[in-house]
Amino acid sequence: MNNISSGHSFHQSSSTDNKFEYESSSKMKQRNELDSSTADTIGTFTKTLDDINSFEEESDTEYAYTTILEQSSKWERFYYEYIVADKSTIGIPFLHSFMYNHDLRPVEKARRVWSWYNYLWFWLAECFNINTWEVADTGLQLGLNWWQCWITVWLGYSFVAIFVSLSSRIGAAYHLSFPVSARASFGVYFSLWPIINRVVLAIIWYSVQAWICVTPISLMLQSIFGTDLPTRIPDNINQKNTTTYEFMCFFIFWVVSFPFLLVPPHKIRHLFTVKACLVPFACFGFLIWAVRKADGKIALDHLTDYKPTGSDFSWAFIRSMMTCMNNFSTLTVNAPDFSRFSKTKISSLYSQMFAIPFLFSITSLIGILVTAAGYELYGENYWSPVDVLQKFLDDSFSKGTRAGVFLISFVFVIAQLGTNISANSLSCGTDMSALVPKFINIRRGSMFCAFMALCICPWNLLASSSKFTAALSAYAIFLSSIAGVLAADYFVVRRGYIKLSHLYSNQPGSYYMFGNRYGFNWRACVAYFCGVAPNLPGFIGDVGAPQITVSEGATKLYYLSYWIGWFVSFLVYITLCYFFPVEGSPVENILKDKGWFQRWADVEDFEKAWIRNSRKVDLYDDVSTIYDHEEEEKFF
Repeated sequence: MNNISSGHSFHQSSSTDNKFEYESSSKMKQRNELDSSTADTIGTFTKTLDDINSFEEESDTEYAYTTILEQSSKWERFYYEYIVADKSTIGIPFLHSFMYNHDLRPVEKARRVWSWYNYLWFWLAECFNINTWEVADTGLQLGLNWWQCWITVWLGYSFVAIFVSLSSRIGAAYHLSFPVSARASFGVYFSLWPIINRVVLAIIWYSVQAWICVTPISLMLQSIFGTDLPTRIPDNINQKNTTTYEFMCFFIFWVVSFPFLLVPPHKIRHLFTVKACLVPFACFGFLIWAVRKADGKIALDHLTDYKPTGSDFSWAFIRSMMTCMNNFSTLTVNAPDFSRFSKTKISSLYSQMFAIPFLFSITSLIGILVTAAGYELYGENYWSPVDVLQKFLDDSFSKGTRAGVFLISFVFVIAQLGTNISANSLSCGTDMSALVPKFINIRRGSMFCAFMALCICPWNLLASSSKFTAALSAYAIFLSSIAGVLAADYFVVRRGYIKLSHLYSNQPGSYYMFGNRYGFNWRACVAYFCGVAPNLPGFIGDVGAPQITVSEGATKLYYLSYWIGWFVSFLVYITLCYFFPVEGSPVENILKDKGWFQRWADVEDFEKAWIRNSRKVDLYDDVSTIYDHEEEEKFF
């Protein structure tokens, strides 16, 4: 028996086989009190599924959907062909289609094609981008010298590697994306809240990452048409932080990016491979060029007049380290979106655990040294090392300089493209496919992200390093609390056990409806807001300065935003689940009982099993036993 057909509630009996079986009388009462409207809906759904499944003996469900299309009117066919994103939801009520579509279902073996080296290429490609350099150089802006800044980078990304590896486990084991895995912690319907959080933030940061690419796009154009190009184009935008020329560069990158949004997620790995091959050469070439122009000299001391000491130094050190963690907020949460394509149970584990701190630290060091060389050359502490390229072009418009600047800038554009897809457009697309799966798939969601990004004003967020750091911190206080709840639920409360058939069901009796018709886990809600609350005063003071001021304690607490959000929500959720246990946990006492029940799930026949399971009135009689999974490989 695979994970789909295994049973329902867990309760450790005193029998020798230690099976977990339970069905309470209260649940039987709930079943008998099922209201007539719900029964009518289920009856209609069952009839539809009966029509569809009547074809299974002849062929498969796809043949059934094709037959239904042939029997439809002209307008119905148009609706099914061009409006409905997932054809498998045709004839299924909207509320039930919300639970499942092609992009949300567990990834079958044919699509699990990411080996350990694909994840290595992915992170190699991900680390080489302008944003990583700007994050690293934030420490230089705070008054740290180059080696102090680099230590913060090592520490920050080492913690990031741990959080990403933890988050990716549920995706690797059960082949699930983030929107589906969030149902286990937040509830089938309340999972929409963290999903909406991430959709909004992904759209904002898609726009921000695209705006970061304005500089390399501009350098490419200036290498061809001259360094006076920005002044030759009239400025008709009445904005303090941007010009018509800069917006044109932004729009060029937006247009170039758009076709890549149409590529399926499991195939986009080839872009990361190409990026991983090209970007290191450009980055190291840039470093060598900068150091050579500086005659081998770089500024090894502080690059600002301000040199923090004592507690000021400690907080500058912490802020630099936390900026690295905040930069990874979205990739920490959406780790299952990529780990679900893992070819083996460890493909996404060790490659991420070791690659992230090593690769990002090396990349950050390049950015730090380029900035230090730029300071030696021009006496200015550049926040973005790419600005040093602009100085190269301004100083010398020779053929060699133009070619070098153009090629390095071109590779940086590819780097930003890959980062924007992996961290933002795919995240938004995957999440939106969970909001309205009948009408939105990953491709449509990614396109929506791109169009909405045009409505954001990222030039205001990136006007200075302080505003950039504030934006990253704002990003982290919400996503860190989500990540804390997810980790507490999976690793402590459920001990790695997920019931897939219940995860895709809103029927009475599903674990993840949490005993109410709203699919709402109040424990997750309380833990989430407890994680966000301590950071809010500092956040308000940061974004509202100088008009709004808060206490020094609130500000320093806000500097620890990711740690505070993650650990507070983690501990609060465990405490609430200890006093108010959730269904679906394979242990009775989550703090004292031992056991780990994570499995490499078999999902090859999931769709047919899901349809059969959905025909049931409820799942109360879905009796479960841990030993139903003995044929599946257990791993830690």
